Amino acid sequence: MTVAAMSIACSGPAPAPDTEQSPASSSDGAFGPAAAGRKYLVERVDEAAIVQLYADGFAALPVKERILTWHLYQAAIAGRDIFYDQRYAHNLDMRDVVEALISHPAGEAPVRAEIERYTKLFWANSGPYNNLTARKFVLTCTPEQFASAVHAAAEKGATFPLRPGETIDQMLTRLKPMFFDASFDPSVTTKTPASGRDILASSANNLYSGVTAKELEGFDEKYPLNSRVVKVDGRIVEEVYRVGGRYDPQIRDIITHLEAAIPYAPDPTAQALRALIGWYRTGEERDRRAYDIAWVADTSSSIDTINGFTEVYLDARGMKGAWEALVYYVNRTKTAAIQKLASEAQWFEDHMPWDRQYCKENVQGVTANIIDVVIETGDAGPITPIGINLPNEQEVREKYGSKSVSIANVNEAYDRSMDAGYRSEFSWSPEETARAKQWQGAAHELATDLHEVIGHASGRLNHNLLGCTPQTHLKEQYSALEEARADLVALYFLPDPKIVEMGLIRPEDHREVALAEYENYARTALVQLRRMREGTTIEEDHMRNRQMIVNWLIANTKAIERRVRDGKAYNVVVDAGAFREGVGRLLAEVQRIKSNGDYAAAKALFERHGIHFDPKLRDEIVARVEKLNLPSYTAFIQPRLEPVRAADGAVRDVTISYPQDLTAQMLEYSKATRATREEFRRSAAGPVQGR
Repeated sequence: MTVAAMSIACSGPAPAPDTEQSPASSSDGAFGPAAAGRKYLVERVDEAAIVQLYADGFAALPVKERILTWHLYQAAIAGRDIFYDQRYAHNLDMRDVVEALISHPAGEAPVRAEIERYTKLFWANSGPYNNLTARKFVLTCTPEQFASAVHAAAEKGATFPLRPGETIDQMLTRLKPMFFDASFDPSVTTKTPASGRDILASSANNLYSGVTAKELEGFDEKYPLNSRVVKVDGRIVEEVYRVGGRYDPQIRDIITHLEAAIPYAPDPTAQALRALIGWYRTGEERDRRAYDIAWVADTSSSIDTINGFTEVYLDARGMKGAWEALVYYVNRTKTAAIQKLASEAQWFEDHMPWDRQYCKENVQGVTANIIDVVIETGDAGPITPIGINLPNEQEVREKYGSKSVSIANVNEAYDRSMDAGYRSEFSWSPEETARAKQWQGAAHELATDLHEVIGHASGRLNHNLLGCTPQTHLKEQYSALEEARADLVALYFLPDPKIVEMGLIRPEDHREVALAEYENYARTALVQLRRMREGTTIEEDHMRNRQMIVNWLIANTKAIERRVRDGKAYNVVVDAGAFREGVGRLLAEVQRIKSNGDYAAAKALFERHGIHFDPKLRDEIVARVEKLNLPSYTAFIQPRLEPVRAADGAVRDVTISYPQDLTAQMLEYSKATRATREEFRRSAAGPVQGR
């Protein structure tokens, strides 16, 4: 998966709407003129940009596909609270408190404004932890001011998540450290804790309770992806995410909407949805695998969904899947180029710079599409990926293939809402700035496609590792290593003559396009430091991967120079040939590490080049970015679907609108899941269910 961060794993212009993609061209006006009066950037909240997402092709879909999308959209909302609970055990109570205050504003204006600021950041990040740095943020009003607002809201009719017999003041005391103490549960995911500390004990997420990574070394996890591991009466237990297990109310609600979708789905999609329901019912690995295979086999349907426990970035061990949902339609007019890459997957596999023993001899079923998303929830929204390649299981990839998507309307929304000032501020020369302005969008889009379609789908494991996942061996290093591998594949092949031969770039532009992406990648390793306002380590896997690659190239090649001018640092690409040669060498080593599960080598690579940074350099970057008033990350307001019902209540059509209001959307989503949330609270208070 790729996330937005001004590099391969970031936003970049897509082809102009409603035109078939042609060879890469200037990024100026890459999306054509914006619709008259259309607003993308809705507001800024501290470091966050709040941006409206549009799905222009939805209205042109056949009615049956619009109704299918509606039911899948409902399933995406139904599971949203699962991720909130996975991310932090206190998240749902905290969210109910601040949403009650937003719905019943009371008290002094400055206090109301602070509560609104905090709540919008809470929504954007799905809890009180920055999505990219993993660090906790807190309210800046006093506990007394907050308590006064809560009591005033209660007098206006607000209800709060009180436990049996609990008073409002007791609830406030219980939640006080979560809202106000940055040192209490300070990091949601900690893969590099202080010396001697355990990665699970140092992580505030709710994927484990009462257990350490050391204790799990000898524990046989039957449900490695879809369970919470806890210690009960001295015994380690898996609370399985399934009907009758953890998140039973939410999962049953998801199933209801998936079942409602099946009559409107073409047969391959219906088969995949039935398989997904089967996995939700049993939680068993065999049913998860059956779903992955059925989903990969659905290659031609216009409407698709990702719904389930998928990516493992939240888990310090890199094992537990965070719940997410996306619903999308294929943008047929923009898909030609990415499908060209998929059709040539075997050529790329045969020309990888790594040892031949790690190459697939027969690449299977690589499917690629450009899509527009209609909704993204859980781990996928409001902060969203721009590209996805699934399934994650290596054996399924090798035997049955994978599906890659590049999300066009998210790319466009980023492009329309972003200030380009960072290009000139962090470019060494006017020529670099001009190159970025002209080519960065097209270069980045192609690099993202290479990352998803070729990068993640490539390579194979050593035969000694077959039957187990790379995560088992690579542990907390796996996700960053895999993202680095996919980035390196993209960087390696972008300047290859094959790209011109395929008609993806004009020959006269090829050198400039590749150089623009190399320069962008080198700049990003500096610019991303603005996100780590505290500490001296990087926790987020995509940022670790970029830092590692650039620092390794600086240390081991003559491709990039760190220069200083007027007290400002720059990463300057001085030799594009050396850049590609170094990328090839590093890629060969990264693939060797993955294929053999070489944990020690992975840890050494990231410890030396990808995790630690100079806080003085970070402070310099932050000062430069603040002068430009650039956001550190973007959260999206999703399109809103609404059913058109007949007299008998049946859905006859679906309309789409664009709220331009984060608060209204978040409150609407929470209202829709209130009943299952209350049922979950009651069930979670009972005996542990698991094995």
